Amino acid sequence: MQFSPTNGDFTFVSSTEAEELSGTISTPDVKLNIGSDSGKDPYATTFLRQRGYGWLLEVEEEDNEESKPLLEELDIDIKDIYYKIRCVLMPMPSLGYNRQVVRDNPDFWGPLAVVLLFSMISIYGQFRVRRTQETQLCRFIQTCSNYSKTIIICPAWMAFETNVVSWIITIWIFGSLTIFLLARVLGGEVSYGQVLGVIGYSLLPLIVIAPLLLVIGGFEVVSTLVKLFGVFWAAYSAASLLVGDEFKTKKPLLIYPIFLLYIYFLSLYTGV
Repeated sequence: MQFSPTNGDFTFVSSTEAEELSGTISTPDVKLNIGSDSGKDPYATTFLRQRGYGWLLEVEEEDNEESKPLLEELDIDIKDIYYKIRCVLMPMPSLGYNRQVVRDNPDFWGPLAVVLLFSMISIYGQFRVRRTQETQLCRFIQTCSNYSKTIIICPAWMAFETNVVSWIITIWIFGSLTIFLLARVLGGEVSYGQVLGVIGYSLLPLIVIAPLLLVIGGFEVVSTLVKLFGVFWAAYSAASLLVGDEFKTKKPLLIYPIFLLYIYFLSLYTGV
């Protein structure tokens, strides 16, 4: 028995005709907008934004970049410093080192480390020299009756030994400044940073000869020759980098103060 629907949207069929019907129902593509603006901005958030305090709700994005190593943060290149040390210790052009790197690419930590190392060695040199002088003075006092001189001299020695580090750093800074000003007056194209780095690195020859002076300290002639060799070595390393062809006939005017500067550095170690 069939019934005709009054509504045109539906059609009723018999069971026998329904067996022959087949098909599929497609799933509707429905997208749900869960994160609506009302969900993002509750009442408190909306209130703050309306009052101009929306910046309190801002969250900074986390920096996912890896943290740099400490040496890189401080701009310390160990390989570059080691190469510059070899350039200073072996200043002969025949060895094939690009020695202009010491001047053209100056750094601060390398020269500072060299100056501090020389200062530590100078403290020991000052202590050794003062101890020798104290021994000689004590032998002299045994034959004298005036002991007041010892009380006056000894505190001065102790004060000088404790201040030798700061004094060497001061001489390095202001000595380099003097060389820089003289080089600029003579027409050289150098910066203060370049002079500071070259003068600092060129203290390495004086550090090298320090152990030799401990061994041959009893031989005055040999010790004097080693000291002269160290001063010439240091002065040549610095002058060959700072004194360029632009000075022409004025080179001795810059080489001589560099030589005197390293003589003074050596005197701070030997206590002369």
